[in-house]
Amino acid sequence: MAGIVYIVIYTLYHHVYKLALEIQKGLEASGVQTKIYQVQETLSDEILQKMHASPKPDLPVITVQELTEPDGILFGFPTRFGTMPAQVKTLLDATGKLWATGALSGKFAGTFFSTSSQHGGQETTALTTVTYFAHHGMIYIPFGFAHTALFDNSEVVGGSPYGAGTIANGDGSRQPTEKELSIARTQGENFGKIVSTYVHGAHAFTPMAATTTTTSMSS
Repeated sequence: MAGIVYIVIYTLYHHVYKLALEIQKGLEASGVQTKIYQVQETLSDEILQKMHASPKPDLPVITVQELTEPDGILFGFPTRFGTMPAQVKTLLDATGKLWATGALSGKFAGTFFSTSSQHGGQETTALTTVTYFAHHGMIYIPFGFAHTALFDNSEVVGGSPYGAGTIANGDGSRQPTEKELSIARTQGENFGKIVSTYVHGAHAFTPMAATTTTTSMSS
């Protein structure tokens, strides 16, 4: 039985979207089923035009109820002063009913992100999101230093122990590098392996399987 992982993003200039596509490749390589969603935009078309925002990717908009469907969710978004943008907060702030019913408890969660500079929130953006996961009882999976590029000091490389990342410059002119895209693929694969292992284990440990094991030990 394959696990299911949703990738939920907000992207303004497609930097996060490009990371999401690589994360999806890693998830698929791990054997889980995956789908990319975007959150609802809250800015008007007029403001987006003045910001020179890219057209939205052709992705379905996630609903609060759909957050309950997968075994794990990877959230990706650009930073806003070291925390999540209002568009993502709007979605998560609407999950009160899910919190009250424990609908997200036990699901896996991860983060990836984009900042304008290397000191613009590659860690705090994730840390300030973990509070939502904690209140919902979700299991946060950090990335760690699971890719050699995170040890590379010869150039600017996005990402942190909390997840894949890219650095966009204030005007969005810098694009994700191959190292950053590779980090994203690795995060997806590692996250998928954990979810898949858990799902396979939970499926194997059915009441019948438990009864069989007890009987074998007794005999």
